[in-house]
Amino acid sequence: MFKKILIANRGEIAIRVMRTCKEMGIKTVAIYSEADVQALHVRYADEAYCVGGAASSDSYLRMDRIIELCKQTGAEAVHPGYGFLSENAGFARALKAEGLVLIGPSAESMEVMGSKIASKQAVKAFGVPLVPGIDEAIKNAEDALQVAIEVGFPVLVKASAGGGGKGMRVVERKEDFISSLQMAQNEARNAFGDDSVFIEKYVGSPRHIEIQLMADNFGNACYLFERECSIQRRHQKLVEEAPSAVLTPELRRAMGEAAVNVAKACNYSGAGTVEFLLSESMEFYFLEMNTRLQVEHPVTELITGVDLVKEQILVAAGQKLSFTQEELKINGHAIELRICAEDPVNQFLPNVGTVETYKVPQGPGIRVDDCMESGMEIPIYYDNMLAKLIVWAPTRLEAIAKMRRAISEYVITGIETTLMFGDFVMQHPAFIEGKFDTHFIQHYFTGTELEAPELLLEDQGLLAMAAVQFFQQGGKSDAVVSEAVGSNHGHTDWYLQRKGY
Repeated sequence: MFKKILIANRGEIAIRVMRTCKEMGIKTVAIYSEADVQALHVRYADEAYCVGGAASSDSYLRMDRIIELCKQTGAEAVHPGYGFLSENAGFARALKAEGLVLIGPSAESMEVMGSKIASKQAVKAFGVPLVPGIDEAIKNAEDALQVAIEVGFPVLVKASAGGGGKGMRVVERKEDFISSLQMAQNEARNAFGDDSVFIEKYVGSPRHIEIQLMADNFGNACYLFERECSIQRRHQKLVEEAPSAVLTPELRRAMGEAAVNVAKACNYSGAGTVEFLLSESMEFYFLEMNTRLQVEHPVTELITGVDLVKEQILVAAGQKLSFTQEELKINGHAIELRICAEDPVNQFLPNVGTVETYKVPQGPGIRVDDCMESGMEIPIYYDNMLAKLIVWAPTRLEAIAKMRRAISEYVITGIETTLMFGDFVMQHPAFIEGKFDTHFIQHYFTGTELEAPELLLEDQGLLAMAAVQFFQQGGKSDAVVSEAVGSNHGHTDWYLQRKGY
């Protein structure tokens, strides 16, 4: 077993990995940029070293400096978290060349699954369902147009490399195909340095379902059930839950077995996630594989009781999986809300600044993975996710109720966050009934839902006074607030929560 691990990441995921290491008796080495000198992960680690300037390219992406620190500190392995170098095949090879262990899959697995075209070609041989289209890069626009006509519009033009919705275009009509193709290629070239794109049938109202995998180096692979990740903005997830509200046991098994076949297609080892589109007719199609730990892994941990980071470390250390497929069971329901420094009222645009007040919710079934504290400034150089609020309960409706309670107790002032959006989702009938898809935000949320209610001037004054009394009395003045605002009592929760009282 490893005695010391370097965590090549920052923020909440770095702290989350360190916690498991501490439980396993493994020493940790943190790295940080000049912008993260005061970051919590720096203080939590056993050792911490600055690797460069604020920009990622000068710090968290410095492979040479990270390898140098491994040698300097005696760290035998590197946990990359997610983002940064976590899916960089070159980094995996560089570590291996120096006799160091990457807590993740092989470079070869990353390369196969890092290309959407190569991954489609690899899994096709294992009978994994694919969206109708072509599984090779488009070389001739006119030929591609003919394929699109055969597949049937609308079609989706997608970049082979990267993600996050870049290099992606939905084309409704054949007259728009050539121009949309060129725009997708240009965007892919600028974002990823690779203008390879392919086309597939556009699935109009899909759900985004992903399967968590764990595999070892002895040929064992298991699926740890699914996560529902359909509530997204700009193709990036905001709310995730496990299990999905719509999967039957039969469909769950079919998707899980397909995910295991994806792992076999690239000789996968470690933790990985296979993403699928689920159509309105409940047909599923392979989307891609993420060859790393996912942001939303805590919901899987809560319903299975498996520490995925611990399992990653054990597999990387040469051990077999600690469980079999038959031993895995779903227990209860878990929901995760990503708390990002962005303003849902203003099209989810980033909203950085200084966190004035920071107070997390507590109680049974509540987990907060974070890296925040009062007075901390949010750096502009990195992803704006501050924390993850995760809840567990025996049933889905109980988990929704617990999430609403946890959100009401979570206080972040000084910046705008996605907390109130999460509360909006938890209250929405479509979410409660499980009748939603990846277009949830487009269908139901404009931003005006979180704007201040129209109040008369005197009502605003009463609310302000009520808020002060509420704060002074330790949050126990519901009767005072009710009496003060009278018929506007329905606005009180919004006002107090928005202001952090």
